[in-house]
Amino acid sequence: MYKVLIMGASYGSLLGTKLALAGHSVNLVCLPAEVEAFNRDGARVRMPVRGREGLVEIDSRRAPGRLTAEGPDTVDPAKYDLVGLAMQEPQYRSAGVRELLARVGASGVPCLSIMNMPPLTYLARLPGLDLAACRAAYTDPSVWDAVDPANLTLCSPDPQAFRPPEEPVNVLQVRLPTNFKAARFAGDAPTAMLRRMEADIEAVRYDAGDGAPIELPVKLKVHDSVFVPLAKWAMLMAGNYRCITPQGMRSIRDSVHSDLAAARAMYEWTVEVCVTLGADRADLVAFEKYAKAAEGLASPSSAARALFGGAPYIERVDRLVQQVAAGQGRRSAELDQIVGLVDARLEENRRAAAPAR
Repeated sequence: MYKVLIMGASYGSLLGTKLALAGHSVNLVCLPAEVEAFNRDGARVRMPVRGREGLVEIDSRRAPGRLTAEGPDTVDPAKYDLVGLAMQEPQYRSAGVRELLARVGASGVPCLSIMNMPPLTYLARLPGLDLAACRAAYTDPSVWDAVDPANLTLCSPDPQAFRPPEEPVNVLQVRLPTNFKAARFAGDAPTAMLRRMEADIEAVRYDAGDGAPIELPVKLKVHDSVFVPLAKWAMLMAGNYRCITPQGMRSIRDSVHSDLAAARAMYEWTVEVCVTLGADRADLVAFEKYAKAAEGLASPSSAARALFGGAPYIERVDRLVQQVAAGQGRRSAELDQIVGLVDARLEENRRAAAPAR
């Protein structure tokens, strides 16, 4: 049994519940109301399962492993075998979380990121990148300086999940039950631990209440290439960030299917950026497969919802991809427009949030 600390309780509860089902011990770092809900009622994850009508609800309290929750101030990361990074990038600069991340870095415990925005430290594992130029895409790049690239790997958070607004904070609903695709660590020992977790999750069979154990979707897949998790970049550029328009926000489905040719062009342009970095095209996701999945994504992306909801900071994968492409001598007029829209809206949000003088 491994002990896993996961910073973040939304996507974190999805990976945490899968690990608890596989027999491991998971502690989620989250807000006080979330701590209370998870410790009292467990995590409730609802997901579609092929061959079954409706959603299957997983209750972490029925798992052979254990899932608990705690605030950031009292956590000792040195007591864990793995730390999961599952918060949105701007949250790592906040009080309590910043200090915990520094303790994580000092502990030397291996870290698995399931963030859309790859931690700045991970980019050091990609050859040829200008890390100094990439720092401008991060809310506070200095928080990542304490984490050794050798102790960090990245997992593409391909599953789409959300918290139903009418439900308690310990409920998560999966709308697209795809896999977490992780790159191996630089070292063999932490990579072997990831592969053990991969096998343990694969072996899980869950009794949904009818006495017939079933195989659940959303697996952990470990890959040798450090570029595999970058498959998410094309999806984010063609779908999530194209939800942001001068007129407001739109659904991921509409951002892809209202103009399929434009979405394809943005997608393939981003794929070329990743291939130029060193990715194998075969390790990335074909546009047709992504477009099919996007048909079921009827809500705007979390980035768009946060931006138009007044957030002063959001994850800037758009700016990161723009910067990486610029280092290759590439530009996309549409991406430049999106970056400009996000910059302007964030500036407006910050002015609105600033205290009156």
